[in-house]
Amino acid sequence: MILNDAIDEIVDNINAVSAELDEETIMEMLEILTSSKNVFLLGQGRSGLVARAFAMRLMHLGMGVYVVGETITPSINEEDCLLAISGSGETSYILSTAKIAKKRGAKIVSVTSYDDSSLGKMSDLIISIKGRTKIDSEKNYIKRQINGRHQSLSPLGTLFEVTTLIFLDGVIAQLMDRMGKTENDLKQRHTVLE
Repeated sequence: MILNDAIDEIVDNINAVSAELDEETIMEMLEILTSSKNVFLLGQGRSGLVARAFAMRLMHLGMGVYVVGETITPSINEEDCLLAISGSGETSYILSTAKIAKKRGAKIVSVTSYDDSSLGKMSDLIISIKGRTKIDSEKNYIKRQINGRHQSLSPLGTLFEVTTLIFLDGVIAQLMDRMGKTENDLKQRHTVLE
């Protein structure tokens, strides 16, 4: 079934990204997150949903965390960091928001497929998550076949978004270990207004 092939493609991408993660970069990311007074999360579309999921888990860890664009989000300052998620690294809203954060002295951590993107160039730290983003599709069928590139079964930015979600959940596990937190600690901060 196509469904199984699509799942295999997603899982293969997750495994490939996991195998390429640089421990030093991850440790630097953890240091930025834990040493920041507040962590601001930014993403658009499905990347925005991934940012919100990560923000919720950071809140469960007891960290000061805000999602950019929400009415309760305060101003960002030099003791804060912005974690921006953009597969292309060229989303205009992400870039304009990151520029503001940079001018205010906040650290910028980007999660992107393109290290040399505009977002990557303004970042203090780049987490490279490879995936077929929506700007990757080769329109010429013959050229794709000659290069051995077949149409992905994962539309638009799915590989990037799902892989980023899994990666950031892994970051939560690493933060739990670093901060000495257990699942019970996270449950204490889980919503009860359901």
